[in-house]
Amino acid sequence: MATDAATPTDPYPTRDDAGRLGELPRLDPVVWPGEPSGPLTPAELDRYRRRGFLTAERLLMPGEITTYLTELHALRGDPALRDDERAVREPDSEEIRSVFEVHEISRPLAQLAHDPRLVARARQILGSEVYIHQTRVNYKPGYGGNGFYWHSDFETWHSEDGMPRMRALSVSIALTDNLPSNGPLMIMPGSHQAFVPCAGRTPPDHHRASLRRQEIGTPGPADVRRLADRHGIEQIIGPAGSATFFDSNCMHGSNGNITPYERANVFIVYNSVENTLVEPYAAPARRPEHIASRSFVPVG
Repeated sequence: MATDAATPTDPYPTRDDAGRLGELPRLDPVVWPGEPSGPLTPAELDRYRRRGFLTAERLLMPGEITTYLTELHALRGDPALRDDERAVREPDSEEIRSVFEVHEISRPLAQLAHDPRLVARARQILGSEVYIHQTRVNYKPGYGGNGFYWHSDFETWHSEDGMPRMRALSVSIALTDNLPSNGPLMIMPGSHQAFVPCAGRTPPDHHRASLRRQEIGTPGPADVRRLADRHGIEQIIGPAGSATFFDSNCMHGSNGNITPYERANVFIVYNSVENTLVEPYAAPARRPEHIASRSFVPVG
């Protein structure tokens, strides 16, 4: 159920100056009712419901992996992208850390975002048609790729993009082997069942700083410790071609990569067409459309 822009009550208040807001229960389903038929079994849907994520190993074929990885390297080396606002640099260098809206830049990556193997699973979990809220590639080269601090994507999408409810998911597609040592995605299983408000008001144009190093919109140390003690931390490792689907409210992050082995992943965010964006709940203005699309056209 989408929230009307005029609705005065925020179901997930956050970004309080004094940090006085406590942990809130999730008000939304994880697997939404009326899910269309799809490739996920009842047991897989139940696992996703309980843990907040599910991995399909070797979903892509070797030839596909080669095509997409070649495309990622081409984007990272494209001089035309060096000064494009869709390219985000590392916090301590001029190296490209992420590129957003890759489905609009690259034909192969557009085909990946529309791949029925991904879309059918997203529809099944979210119980409706879906559209692409965001795409990006995250590079973590060997010998110094930086990490991403603990956060819930939904906290940011709700605060800064105006996403009303937890009816979205991300797919992380590994185009290199994700090893325990090269900075893989880490998730706290079950953390999606509670919403953790964050302290601090959102400044204007916050995305310009937060995409390089996020501070506002991240939980405090006591919150991270409490969630980790309660849920544990699981590394999402696996061979290239694997795809991990995870709920928008999962607490997740990743370490840096000082190994010789690069880690390169594509992230595609699918949102329900019944959960389209309104005005931001806790930010002075919308983020740019290359970060949060307002083209709510169903995939396919």
